[in-house]
Amino acid sequence: MVNKKITESRKEEIISACLSLYKKFNFKDITLKEISEYTSFSRPSIYNYFETKEEIFLAIIQKEYELWKNDLDKIAIKKNKMTAALFAKELSKTLENRVLLLKLLSMNLFDIEEHSRLEKLIEFKEAYGATIKSLSEALKRSFPKYTKLQCEKFIYTFLPFMIGIYPSVYSSKKQSKAMDKAGIKLKKQSIGNLANEIITKLL
Repeated sequence: MVNKKITESRKEEIISACLSLYKKFNFKDITLKEISEYTSFSRPSIYNYFETKEEIFLAIIQKEYELWKNDLDKIAIKKNKMTAALFAKELSKTLENRVLLLKLLSMNLFDIEEHSRLEKLIEFKEAYGATIKSLSEALKRSFPKYTKLQCEKFIYTFLPFMIGIYPSVYSSKKQSKAMDKAGIKLKKQSIGNLANEIITKLL
């Protein structure tokens, strides 16, 4: 029987292989066969841990949320009160480190969730829920006068906005060419600046 340490090690190897491929190829072009070629074990062995490539990507997003939660926790303990400008700066800075999360949320989340088993999805949603709690705690500590309703309004307006950040900042050569030919000029923005602008307005 494979022990827990080996199981986790193999899961990490599969996730790492998937990430390596995602840096080179589109989500739709990646297969379990290709992922297995980047690991030290066979394709059938992957099924012991993940049934679909989407479950592997779900694990990647879950790890990204856990990392983001850690950053949010740091904001919560930094200072008891913050100005709106400082909070916006701190929160937008955490998103600058989560480009992978923003990309997957905007481009692939629906398919990833639809093709993952319910138990995997529940585990993922628990990590997502923990992140929401951390964001709520950061808001409460920074703005003690905020009501529960005000915190919820901020969170559930901001989270859907996050899905649009990546495609607003990054575009393919074809997209850029089409925009240019259509005579549409867009202001170039960074993740941090775009996030900072909306967070400030929401606060």
